[in-house]
Amino acid sequence: MAEDPQTPNADQIAYWNGPGGQRWVDRQQAQDEMLEPVLAILLDRAKARSGERVIDVGCGCGATTRAFAEKVGAAGRVLGVDVSAPMLQRARQVAPQNARVEFRLADASVYPFKPEWYDLIVSRFGVMFFAEPAASFANLRKALRPGGRLTFVCWREARANPWLMAPLQAAYRHVPKLPEVGPEDPGPFSLASEARVHHILGKAGFSDTAMEACDLSLDIAVGGGLDTAVESALQIGPTSRAIEGQPADVVAAVRKSIREALAPFAEGQAVMLPGSIWVVTARNP
Repeated sequence: MAEDPQTPNADQIAYWNGPGGQRWVDRQQAQDEMLEPVLAILLDRAKARSGERVIDVGCGCGATTRAFAEKVGAAGRVLGVDVSAPMLQRARQVAPQNARVEFRLADASVYPFKPEWYDLIVSRFGVMFFAEPAASFANLRKALRPGGRLTFVCWREARANPWLMAPLQAAYRHVPKLPEVGPEDPGPFSLASEARVHHILGKAGFSDTAMEACDLSLDIAVGGGLDTAVESALQIGPTSRAIEGQPADVVAAVRKSIREALAPFAEGQAVMLPGSIWVVTARNP
């Protein structure tokens, strides 16, 4: 389906259908492996049951969708929704033929889901990019049956996530800083404020909102060694945006500085950096 360019999320739709989305597709397996600890936490807290109907918001290349399909079994159903056509194409390619999953190209903030039909809505880092988060979550809540659950994970503040910020700070030795993003602007840290999340979900009509902080250690090399970690940082996340359009000599200097910044975190073929997430749960009254 074609996306409406007038949607409030038009900028995000353009990004995830361009080089940004394609980089995630190219690194799909590595990213899924790196984020396995996050997926394990989400699966544990969401407590999906056999036969349940689930929406996976911002499903990307489908790892979370497939994992929840295993939880709900043959009697259940999981709908994966994303704005990125390249990522959904990969999701369909890697999904088992008999999996009880469906992938849909749509903006979850405005998509007309079947009302009061789903038992559970989940997301692994797919809800931080809404331009109008309260309205977006309100739209999602309409899809939940009374008593239906919401469980998602989002990043805590930037300083708690050196896995993202250490390479970026190293890059800033050579390239201009990215435009400053306000704490409520769409982006990876837009839901880092506990008070803001409670306000948004309350305004959207959810009840019983709870937030659990979980600290992680992420292998950004995925067992591939220091050079692999450097390339990962250059291709995924804010560092990739910071070096866009830079000449080869500048990128080479950035690569060298990132390698120096990450070297202290190398443990054999792993490069372990701290990260921290919120696990957010809420309920449709």
